[in-house]
Amino acid sequence: MLATGATWGICAAATAGVIARPFRLPEAIWAVLGAGLLIVFGLMPFPAALGAVAKGLDVYLFLIGMMVLSEAAREQGLFDWIASTAAINARGSSARLFVLVYATGIVTTTFLSNDATAVVLTPAVYAAAKKAKAEPLPLLFACALIANAASFVLPISNPANLVLYGGKMPPLGTWFGAFALPSVAAIAVTFALLRWVERERLAGACNSDVARDPLSPAGKAALTGIVATAGLLIVMSALDQPLGLPTCLAGLATMLGVCALAKHSPLALARSVSWSVLPLVAGLFVLVEALDRTGVIRHIAGALQAAAANPAQGAAVSGTVLAFASNLMNNLPAGLVASTAVAQVHPPRLIVDALLIGVDLGPNLSVTGSLATILWLQAIRREGEDVGFWRFLKVGAATMVPALAAALGARLLIG
Repeated sequence: MLATGATWGICAAATAGVIARPFRLPEAIWAVLGAGLLIVFGLMPFPAALGAVAKGLDVYLFLIGMMVLSEAAREQGLFDWIASTAAINARGSSARLFVLVYATGIVTTTFLSNDATAVVLTPAVYAAAKKAKAEPLPLLFACALIANAASFVLPISNPANLVLYGGKMPPLGTWFGAFALPSVAAIAVTFALLRWVERERLAGACNSDVARDPLSPAGKAALTGIVATAGLLIVMSALDQPLGLPTCLAGLATMLGVCALAKHSPLALARSVSWSVLPLVAGLFVLVEALDRTGVIRHIAGALQAAAANPAQGAAVSGTVLAFASNLMNNLPAGLVASTAVAQVHPPRLIVDALLIGVDLGPNLSVTGSLATILWLQAIRREGEDVGFWRFLKVGAATMVPALAAALGARLLIG
């Protein structure tokens, strides 16, 4: 009991550190510190910790590919080109610019993943706001929220989908049958409520008289790399293959091609990548493994088994609980916990689908609810912006809860 209590205490403190960022230290420090304390105090054997870190290999590779892809595009001015295009097409309307950003976020999340929206799209959106002299926060919030709201349109739209289904995704036809209507509900409700919350900031005009320089050959190569990566991910998903290695290879190939055309050093580009996200994810995997060793997942599995007696009610409750739990411990470890519990009891598909909606959409409540939102935070901090926990919570509370109800209701309606 003492060891269990200590494990829970360390995991809770580490999670709180990731959320609150005491002393303004990066999130990764608190996750790694928590994992290290578990090992030092003998609560987690070192081989078990290494095994937990190894479980995240596909996620690490996926993130590496996306981050180097984004940095290659940034360095060659692709984001500035996209920003100028958006500002010109907004035709002086901040509200129209908001719609363009949101629509672009849907496409980016659907075909490249929510992490790509955070890493690739967010810098472009910030650049668009600057060029258009528009309020940046409504546009940045659009990136953050659509990254989660559209993250179950396709299996590849969120790495957490791979985690929850244990790497064995349903066929695309089955996926669309279950998630097409819930996705539309989540996207539409999130848009309407965010547009209402930010109505005052979006009321003014913006600048449409923006110069747009043509893309360089290296910039065109970066754009081609992003499009090719999206196509590759769709193919790999249809073939039911892991996404991490193909994404990593595509990102590295794009980076090398761009650097060769621009005659820049790949090492200089790599130094600009926010590598701290990798130890953050690794630390979270260790924390989840430690919780599993305390037996907590057996209790969760038991609750899922009991919920299976009434699948509709069980789905609504399970999805809602996991949605809020994702904000307490981040949706990646929450998805890992749920995945392990699902593998133990094999609840009805309706409950599993509701859990996926909860783990994907629930993190829109808080700034540390998902890895995508943490990546989004890092992206906007690089641009000189920041959003605190309470500021995000106000927006999240107004948008996530109704969107979650709509998405879960749509899934229950399908049956």
